[in-house]
Parts: sequence; C-alpha cells; structure tokens
Amino acid sequence: MALSSNQKQKIINLLETKIDNKLKKYLRESTSMPFLSRLMQDSKKVAAYSFIHSLATSLGMSIYEDVSKIIASENSEECFTKYGVGSVLSKDQKSVIANIVRELRNNPQVKSNIYKEMKEVLNASSIDGKFQKDGNIADFYMKRDNEEYYFEIKTVKPNIDVFKESKVKLLEWIARKRKPIRVFLVFPYNPYHPQPYSRFTMQNMMDHPNDFLIGSEYWDLLGGKNSFIEVLNIFDEVGKNYKKKISDKIEEVAKIKIESY
Repeated sequence: MALSSNQKQKIINLLETKIDNKLKKYLRESTSMPFLSRLMQDSKKVAAYSFIHSLATSLGMSIYEDVSKIIASENSEECFTKYGVGSVLSKDQKSVIANIVRELRNNPQVKSNIYKEMKEVLNASSIDGKFQKDGNIADFYMKRDNEEYYFEIKTVKPNIDVFKESKVKLLEWIARKRKPIRVFLVFPYNPYHPQPYSRFTMQNMMDHPNDFLIGSEYWDLLGGKNSFIEVLNIFDEVGKNYKKKISDKIEEVAKIKIESY
C-alpha cells in the first residue's frame, strides 16, 4: 500500500513549516567557537555546522513521531503521539521485570523472547499497584484491527543503558495494560546501511524484529510496503526545494565574524 497523495502533502507541509520557522527565526547564538574555527579555517563551514545542528535539534525525534501519525492515520482505528499508557504497576510486576532484564544483561545464555517475557509479566500479580509517572508515555501509539501498538522511538546509536531502560519501559507497558499488546523499540533508520544493524551495546536486550524495529521495518509496518522509500523521497524533494534558501541562510550567518580570542 503506497502513501496517499494526502499523506504525502501533509508530510511536505510539516517539513516546510519546520524549515520555514527555522529560516525565519534562526540567529547564531555562538559568536565564538575558537577551537572549531581554528581547525576548519573556514567561517562558512562553521556557520553551516551551526545552522545544521540547530535545524536538526528543532526537528528532533518529534519529526519521526509526527510523520508516523500521518502515515498510520489512514489505516488505523486511532493513533496518537506522546500517548499516556496509564494504569498502575505493582511491586510484584516490577520485580518480575527487573529479573527479566537482569538475566538478559548478565547471562549470555539467555536470549530475549518478548512473547515469553510477556507471559511472565502478565502472570505477575497487579495487587496494590501504584501509578508511576516515569515510563508512562509512548512516543507513538496506534490501534489497528483491534490490536494495540506502542512505540519507543530512539536515536540510532544508544548506549547499553538506553537499551536496558527501553526494555524495562516496554515490559512495564505490558504490565500497565495487563493484557497482550505489541511493544517496540524503534530506530527510524539504520546508520550502518547497507550492513545489518550491529551495535555491541544491544547485547541480548531486544528480540528483533518482535520488539525492535529498524528503518524500513518500522515505516513499512505503519504504511505498507515501500513506505520507508516514499518517506525518504519526500524528504529529498523538500530538501531540493529548500537547497537555495538554506544556502542563502548559511551565507547570511557566515557574515557574522567568528571571534578568535
């Protein structure tokens, strides 16, 4: 299923709004970058770095959440960004989750199996549960064919603690809902492409692709086959349309002298 023309236009509008706002409001905060300016010996490149970093920060991870909602909206019963999972967690549930994660991290013989882990979590008692604010928010949620999907979207090269924390969060979502749900850690792209994703910090924490999706696996789940490629093409189209405007902005910013101490 290809993205509809309506979805494509919404993504274009989202990107254009983000870039227009940045072009309009951006002012270089740092007028002194003594180390980088000496290394680069090129004020334009330093200005480019400053602007690109600021644009990337403005887009942030939220751009992936917003695009996810646009893509999933036409083939899901409901979908939301920053979705509150709700409900409570008991000491027994948290203890079971802690034991699962400890075994995954410390015992190389134990391999992650989200379906087995889900059974263990659902078998834990929820008696005397209390609301826990931490970990309550899913970056993106959708309901499709009466099945609930919860996604944690992260930067693509996390350290071991991020994998551990995300695993705990996914299992806690299951505990909070007290029923089988689909939970995923998501990386919006594979930084090692065309090689498979491989990072030592991943260890045994995730059960790919049953609770861990990378790049096209995620986007194609939301929108159907080739959705990832279509999204990349949209970004490419917008980038080409804004190439001159961004170059002009960098030229403008580069005119502000970088102090050299």
